[in-house]
Amino acid sequence: MVPPSVLALPDGADTRARVLELVQADPVAIIDIAAEIAEERGAWPVDAVTQAAHDESASILEADRVRVRDAIGRMLMGRDVDQALEWLQQVGVLPRLFPELSATVDLVQESGRQHKDVWAHTKQVVRQAVRRPDVRWAALLHDIGKVPTRTYTPNGVHFHGHAEVGARMFDKISQRIPFDRDQRRAVRFLIKHHLRSNQYSDTWTDSAVRRFHREMAPHLRDLMDLSRADITSKRPGRRRSLLEQIAGLAHRIEVLAEADAKLPPLPTGVGTAIMEAFRLPPSKLIGDLKKALEAAVERGEVEARREDAYYVAHLARSGMVPGLDPDDAARLIAAGGLTDEAAAEADAAEARGDYDEPFEREDDGHDGDPERPRDGVLDCGADPEADACLPADAAADDGDGDDHAGHRH
Repeated sequence: MVPPSVLALPDGADTRARVLELVQADPVAIIDIAAEIAEERGAWPVDAVTQAAHDESASILEADRVRVRDAIGRMLMGRDVDQALEWLQQVGVLPRLFPELSATVDLVQESGRQHKDVWAHTKQVVRQAVRRPDVRWAALLHDIGKVPTRTYTPNGVHFHGHAEVGARMFDKISQRIPFDRDQRRAVRFLIKHHLRSNQYSDTWTDSAVRRFHREMAPHLRDLMDLSRADITSKRPGRRRSLLEQIAGLAHRIEVLAEADAKLPPLPTGVGTAIMEAFRLPPSKLIGDLKKALEAAVERGEVEARREDAYYVAHLARSGMVPGLDPDDAARLIAAGGLTDEAAAEADAAEARGDYDEPFEREDDGHDGDPERPRDGVLDCGADPEADACLPADAAADDGDGDDHAGHRH
């Protein structure tokens, strides 16, 4: 770590020489200086320190990448991390370590108005995020996908698919910065899904809320906290309404989880479904299969209170039904546990679009290469200061200088 006294050094040639020597001996010292900025009320060092760090910024590429990662992690935990990040950008370290992030500087988010660029928004999100490492790393990188996805239409600027693209760009970053396996997966998940909770509305059915909970469950707490941090509106009414929206989703998840915990793990008709699907008569075997399913639920291998076909398909895959013909097993697995008329009815419902989800899936048709931007569909924002889905003249009248027009975060 850099001694805190570095931030208190006087300006001048002696200080510059001292910092040059420090950084030449250990390039990670530049990031340690940034960590001190984050922890010491955002105060930058004197110009001599900044100039020395700038002159030696290229040496960071020769530093041990694990130590670089750990030093950045320490910096990200600081209260005034936004000032530290800007300092790293100014001295040239950020462009060398994270060119994808540096590319967001001056990337405007709406045409024709004075709005914060993506970089300014990112710094604010990181500062607002709870001080948990996965959340702060995800906050730092959550909008890098906006660089290759920004397109203009007569209706405004949009960044369709930026979360999915950003997750793939993070894959490249994680080849340069050696995250631990669990952290790499968590940060990627948060980047990819950072829009999801902001897409909630009270029109979602209980089943849609349960599905969201099920899909987000491993990182739900971090995802919700990232979504809260991603609200940077200066308008109190807008900010409050968005926070209430996220709180409403969290409350419904909690209420449904509490209700579900009071119910038995398997639906009441699963025994009949097992007999019909596997052509079995009433017997002790049916009870044994149900007990096996309950044990699998308890171990977390299968989910509780799903539809009958879900458990039929699991039994078919697991080979727990004695004497099951392999062709019958394959048919049940392919049909998701549905049989005969039920399978045909499900196919027809899917063709009608009955299973469409209430939230938009991110488009995965882009490979994340910043040199290949592509067109998309205009996103109406989770936090619009002048919503791009409103008429252009209505948006232009807002004039509060914030940054969320014409896109979703």
